This record gives sequence, structure tokens and C-alpha cells, in this order.
Amino acid sequence: MTELDQIKRPIADELAHFKRYFHEIMKSEVPLLNLVLRYLLWRKGKQMRPMLVFLTAKLMGKPNSSTYTAAALIEILHTATLVHDDVVDESNERRGFFSINALWKSKVAVLLGDYLLARGLLLAIENKEYDLLNLVAAAVKEMSEGELMQIRKTRKLNINQDEYFEIIRKKTATLISCCSSCGARSVGMPDDVVLKMKEFGELLGIAFQIKDDLLDYQIDSLSGKPKGNDLKDKKLTLPLIYALEKAKTPDRNRILRLMNTNSYHKDNLISVLGFIEEHEGIAYSRERMHDFADQAMQKLNSFPDSEIKKSLSAYVHYTISRNK
Repeated sequence: MTELDQIKRPIADELAHFKRYFHEIMKSEVPLLNLVLRYLLWRKGKQMRPMLVFLTAKLMGKPNSSTYTAAALIEILHTATLVHDDVVDESNERRGFFSINALWKSKVAVLLGDYLLARGLLLAIENKEYDLLNLVAAAVKEMSEGELMQIRKTRKLNINQDEYFEIIRKKTATLISCCSSCGARSVGMPDDVVLKMKEFGELLGIAFQIKDDLLDYQIDSLSGKPKGNDLKDKKLTLPLIYALEKAKTPDRNRILRLMNTNSYHKDNLISVLGFIEEHEGIAYSRERMHDFADQAMQKLNSFPDSEIKKSLSAYVHYTISRNK
């Protein structure tokens, strides 16, 4: 049994029911739309966000119709943002599959993202889940702000650690914290508990994003080289930010010139990676990732021991130990 299977075990029935429920609400009478929606469902990932909604809800109550609505609403809106991201990034792949814009062009992809956003809003309104809608809408707003902050800083190549953490808090951690806070809200928890689970999800989400940043430097088993996609896109993430802060001015300026070049060469990647290694950027980032994961675990300590709590703890461990 894999670690993910162990995490899912206490909510296996809920996830099976959710899969059927989600497929049902993701149908359309428009043939082209139905075709694209079926493709989206076919290539669905691990569904870590619905898992977190159900685990959080079951930690403190019994999942109910509100829990299913919350999981579906978050999954729909998350999918919409991914579809739009692929258009903005002109990406032809998502998790090893062709992106929507690669198969049906950008116009269809943008319209699909718009449809999903509208479908999510209607789902919440139809079920009168206004509290959940408020939590998710606030998350989408923060995510958009985080993306725009990153774009502005990428152009200037002058991001510091405080700005980096604020960007990833908004861009990534907000939606993960939305999962845990919506899970708590769906089973009728009071504001203080909802806030605690929101903080848990935010800490977890920051650790998740640092891990993603570290994976960009992981050696690919086929090419023997790191992906380096963030470097190619001129995104300054924590390993490089820390290295730049530690470096002397001539070295720092040399690396920034390499990052700012209009043509990208593999030699540039090798130079930047060597610079990060020399200034312990990877080690520092791993340390910070574990700090945030430990803080997330501390939020769980106030809950009594249970199988669900073990799964949530394993969820945190999986977040920072995964290989992709």
C-alpha cells in the first residue's frame, strides 16, 4: 500500500462517493464542452485538495452534503485556474498530458475556464452555501493577487524573502488553507476552529510550494539534469533568493545578468545551480520547508489522537517528501 493509499483509507467511502458526485456535476448538454470536460476528468491528478477537505471535516465531525459541495467547489475553481494558467504560460502539457489549449486552442481553454468558474459559483448558490462561497472567492482573489505580484517581481528580479513568502502564501497556500477551513466550516465548526484550520492549511501550503521549488532543482532520471523551469522563466524562488542574499555583490550581479539574458543556454543553468549550491540555497530551503511543516503539525496537536489525525499527519509528511 502506498503512502497516498494509507492517507486515503479513513475517507475511502467519501472519496468514492465524491468521484461519482463530481462526475455528475461536470456534465454539459453542449457536445464540445462535454467532450473537453470528460478529458479533464480523465486526466485528473491525485485530488489532494478534496482529500484535505474530507480529512479536515472528518477530524472534527461527520462529512455531509456541505462537505461534498465544498470539495467540489474548490476542485472546480482550482481546475479553472489551471486551465487559465496554461493559456497564460502558453504551456502545452499538464501532468504529462496535453493541455486544453494544446488540443483545442486558447479560445476554447479560456471559455472553459470561464465556464468552470461560473459552474462553481452556481453550485454554491444552488446549495445555499454562502459561507463556503465567501471562503473560496476570497481564496481565488488572493491567488490572482499572488500571481500578479510574482509577474511584477519576475520582471525586476529584485525579490527578497519576505516578498517571496507573501507571494507563495497568496499564490499557493491560500487555496490549500481554503480546503482545511472549508472542511471545518462544512461540519459546523465555530470561527476559532475554522481559523485554526485555515492557519494549518496556510503553513502546509507554504511548505508545499517550497517543496515544488526544490523539485525544480531535482536531477531528472532521464536527462541527468535538473528541470530548471523556474530559472528559464526568470522566477526567483527561495534557493536562489537565499543564495543571492548571501553572495558578495560581484557574484550576485553576475548571476542576475545571467538570469536577465534574453536567450537561455544550458550553461547558464549550470552556472546558476553551482552558485546556489555554493551558497547553500538548497539546504536552507529544505530547512525552512521543514519549519513550516512542523508548525502545521503543531496545529494538529490540539486534536485527540485518531485514525484521521494520523492521516492528516501523513498528508503533511507526503507534502514535503514527494518526488513530483
